[in-house]
Amino acid sequence: MEIGLALSGGGARGIAHLGALQVLREEGIEPSIISGTSAGAIIAAFYASGMQPEDIFEFIQSTEIFSLKKYARNKPGFVDTEKFYDRFRECFSSDNFAALSIPVLVTATNLLSGSPVVFTEGELVRPILASAAFPGVFAPVQIGDNYYIDGGVLNNFPVDLISGKCKKIIGIYVNPFEKRAYKDFKRSLSILERAYQIRAAHDSLSKFDDCTLVISPEGLKRFNTFDLNDLEAIYQLGYESTLRTLDANRSILDE
Repeated sequence: MEIGLALSGGGARGIAHLGALQVLREEGIEPSIISGTSAGAIIAAFYASGMQPEDIFEFIQSTEIFSLKKYARNKPGFVDTEKFYDRFRECFSSDNFAALSIPVLVTATNLLSGSPVVFTEGELVRPILASAAFPGVFAPVQIGDNYYIDGGVLNNFPVDLISGKCKKIIGIYVNPFEKRAYKDFKRSLSILERAYQIRAAHDSLSKFDDCTLVISPEGLKRFNTFDLNDLEAIYQLGYESTLRTLDANRSILDE
């Protein structure tokens, strides 16, 4: 049975993808193709390279995302995304999509033209870094003559990229949306994050119907995009939610 995975963006909440992938591995469910945006793109590439979910978790946990050494200078962002290149490159046998054992489709947004872009071949590391370059926080990534930012700006749940390429689609959506109170927004970054969530939810929720099965952990609502202090709890939520969802929907995948 050919199964495709669509992994949404969601910042730190993307760690829930790893909990979900762990359950899928334990159940013997292996994807034939994966599409990913932002955190989902990074995890998709690592997983398709042969890394185990727990190894990916350790890598992300040990990556100093907001280290002073990674602050951007003379670039439009607080963090210089390019400074992650060497560390990410070590995880792949070569810096090329051809090094992956499972086909991966990565979304990004062309900052100059304002158009969505899908990377599927050639250079690998910079496209996945670009896909996760949250606007205003991480500096845009240069690839060729263009500059790219977070794929979630235009396609935060890339189900459409694998529709028609597999018999069944499992969508893992880790960017939950709910009504908030004004008192919740105390910093400019929280407003930026909220605007991003509104835009993402507007397009993403309608794609649920295009999935054979959707895994969307409810408990993720209490974690924000840059919540790096609760990664283990987020992982566990992804794991437990996937177990419950599979148990309740096994007949759908077996059809």
